[in-house]
Amino acid sequence: MFHSRPYLLVLILTLALLLSLMVSLSVGAVSVPMAEWGAVIRNHIISANAADTTADLVIWQIRLPRVLLAALVGACLALSGAMVQGLFRNPLADPSLIGVSGGAAVGAACAIVLGANVTWLPPALMLPLLAFIGGSLVTALVYRLGVGPLGTSVATMLLAGVAVNAMTSASISYLATVAEDARLRNLVYWLMGSFNVASWQKVLWVGPLLLIALLTIPWVWKGLNALLLGESEARHLGVSVDRLRWLVIVTAALTVGVSVAAVGMIGFVGLVVPHIIRLMVGPDHRWLLPAAALMGAVLLTLADLAARTLLQPQELPVGVLTAALGAPFFLFLVVKRRQGLVYGNG
Repeated sequence: MFHSRPYLLVLILTLALLLSLMVSLSVGAVSVPMAEWGAVIRNHIISANAADTTADLVIWQIRLPRVLLAALVGACLALSGAMVQGLFRNPLADPSLIGVSGGAAVGAACAIVLGANVTWLPPALMLPLLAFIGGSLVTALVYRLGVGPLGTSVATMLLAGVAVNAMTSASISYLATVAEDARLRNLVYWLMGSFNVASWQKVLWVGPLLLIALLTIPWVWKGLNALLLGESEARHLGVSVDRLRWLVIVTAALTVGVSVAAVGMIGFVGLVVPHIIRLMVGPDHRWLLPAAALMGAVLLTLADLAARTLLQPQELPVGVLTAALGAPFFLFLVVKRRQGLVYGNG
């Protein structure tokens, strides 16, 4: 669709992101016209003057950090998914394959279930910190298991990821069985993913790491394009495959880890978005990666808007909506891959 003009898709997605942000700021349990929320943001940014009004409370304290966090997390998940799919040359690949989501979930589960026994760490810092540490440690373990005498084996890494994910799932199940009722409810809700825990602090966590991930695009897109020809061909073209693999895995671990730490488990964004973008612009990662980040931001911004407006005054976990969209699409990819229509021959 945009194979000959991929920059046009990037422009359209940028405009779509701006529009979705504007709509999300205006629509909710309390409707705030654009003129009002624009004045609130202008007062805080230009004059640092916080007015004691309902609009100021709704926009600056609640809705703006939530909308920004949804966009940032969506970009992180989609960008990491596009990188991982390019690295493994598999459209069914997902950042969870390298264990980061499962590790982060175990860390967060420990914070939720056992957090009352830890007094030396502030409660507001405990969950994201343990989730981030858990995701990073599990990813490092999977990567280490995949390194052999002849370099890094993708097949071994995938098998290690499957095994480690099974272990993390068992750990979460055990923590759920020993948790008190109130903490169990918190754990279950967190595992479904939600942006109702958004804050400016979390925006400041996720934003810099997304920026770092975006800055890696010039370093990885040529190597990922070369990998499309095969690993040996990429090496003949001068690509340091091991270095590329390390950079992609670390970037995915950082972005997914901080996202899971901030808002919980949100699935299928890293799977669905890169594949849709690939159908639109082709496999060129120079355009695929930034376009995936933009579309991920748009998707989660709109998903969060739907989650908080469809069943007012109740709120759906956004992970439920992404799973409802992503699971059928995943089955579609499986069928197409069996037919050899995805990545050529499956």
